[in-house]
Amino acid sequence: MSPHISRHVSARRATTAVGTAIVAAALIGTGLSTANAAPTAEKAPAASPAKLSASQRAELLRDADAEKARTAKELGLSGAEKLVVRDVVKDRDGSIHTRYERTYDGLPVLGGDLVVHETKSRKTEGVTKARSGELKVDTARAKAAPEGSRAVVWAASGTPRLAYEKVVKGTKKDGTPSKLHIVTDARTGKKIFQWDTIHTGTGHTQYSGDVELGSKQESSGFSLTDSTRGDHKTYDLANGTSGQGKLVAGADDEWGDGTAANKETAAADAHFGAALTWDYYKNVHGRDGIKGDGVGAYSRVHYGDSYVNAFWDDSCFCMTYGDGEGNAKPLTSIDVAAHEMTHGVTSNTAGLIYSGESGGLNEATSDIFGSSVEFSANNSEDVGDYLIGEKIDIRGDGTPLRYMDKPSKDGKSKDDWYQGIGGIDVHYSSGVANHFFYLLSEGSGAKEINGVKYDSPTADGQPVTGIGRDKAEKIWFKALTTYMTSRTDYAAARTATLDAAKDLYGADSAEQKAVDAAWAGVNVKAAKGGKQR
Repeated sequence: MSPHISRHVSARRATTAVGTAIVAAALIGTGLSTANAAPTAEKAPAASPAKLSASQRAELLRDADAEKARTAKELGLSGAEKLVVRDVVKDRDGSIHTRYERTYDGLPVLGGDLVVHETKSRKTEGVTKARSGELKVDTARAKAAPEGSRAVVWAASGTPRLAYEKVVKGTKKDGTPSKLHIVTDARTGKKIFQWDTIHTGTGHTQYSGDVELGSKQESSGFSLTDSTRGDHKTYDLANGTSGQGKLVAGADDEWGDGTAANKETAAADAHFGAALTWDYYKNVHGRDGIKGDGVGAYSRVHYGDSYVNAFWDDSCFCMTYGDGEGNAKPLTSIDVAAHEMTHGVTSNTAGLIYSGESGGLNEATSDIFGSSVEFSANNSEDVGDYLIGEKIDIRGDGTPLRYMDKPSKDGKSKDDWYQGIGGIDVHYSSGVANHFFYLLSEGSGAKEINGVKYDSPTADGQPVTGIGRDKAEKIWFKALTTYMTSRTDYAAARTATLDAAKDLYGADSAEQKAVDAAWAGVNVKAAKGGKQR
């Protein structure tokens, strides 16, 4: 590792107990020593949301629905107004917050929603309304709604009035779907308001060019909140090293300018990488979010000062990115973002312990899927390759952090397995699995892919024919989620991938034979007493 990198200790916590999930995992390492650089999550306040099962949430909604008439009367609503239960949140201290929509003479009231706040004993202690004041509207013309529209009461701005709402669905020039809501005055026919429920702000990233970002319209501007991907949020630590940071927000829906000098640029890159990773796991592997529960993690950018690393911390369920040497090269490229989120996937599946051979497999899994996400993204500014961190210039000489076709090219990583490899830094022992994945995907020997030249050797000197990345990544994912455990070593990983290939493509299939040949190519044989397949 180059001298300027050795000053930055990788942020992770080593664990030794079997079955203990990783807490934090960094992109780079400096040896076997560890440092608790990643902040630990603080104890959740009593007012934070409690975890509710689906049945618990349904019961609260039923209770609120049964009491909605009483609640409307308690709030002083007129006889023409009715409440419709929309959502409920229960806090750790027992407080309940119930969200309602409102109707007037049976018509939806746009801008009439409210939240009733109750104590643990179900005593109302407050209400938050989108609109205050009396609601009185002449709805006599409601039956005259144009075709394709619905009659509504517009109460979001100005004087409440009868209006018509129409949703126009379409596709923008760049392929982004659009659901444009247009509201017109029922009396004059003039447009009152319009909004698109598909929010995709424009990010001017440092590594991926101009991209669409999932954003959310707030009361005053926009925030980097991706409601289509589990409400993934991106925060700015402002060079701090603790806490969640401040949600990245702005008056417009434009993020960054493509340079590191603009603080929004790193946020745009991180947010984009998170979206690509979410889409990859969902579209390729059918996994809805890191935990598979549809809940988004979050990202934190601008960690520390000239921090040359990035890390995943399971305790906060978040990714964190430094800005690189001189704060000029944030570690927010696509493959790095995917690498970090994959540590979370590993933690919630196999739980590979972050030390020894299992630690090397853990790191390799993040590199494997980091590369896979990059290929899947098909971004012209950051094309898919089998290089890790090639955009962030972490060494300062334009070379990648790691190479998958021949890991030893970085000067530290290992191409092949040997007795005792579990005693070195997991970022270097990962080379064995990275090399295996490359061989399984592309085969041995010289070739050029997307303008990058590769020349992958084999430990036994025998040629390996690849089966393609699409099959290779599915085999690795199935092995990770079905057959690997917290303490899987390289011999056991060989068995796991052989079993995965058998499940997916059949016993003695070309794919299973290719898995066997690829492991032989990195000197990994059957475990003593195990099956030699």
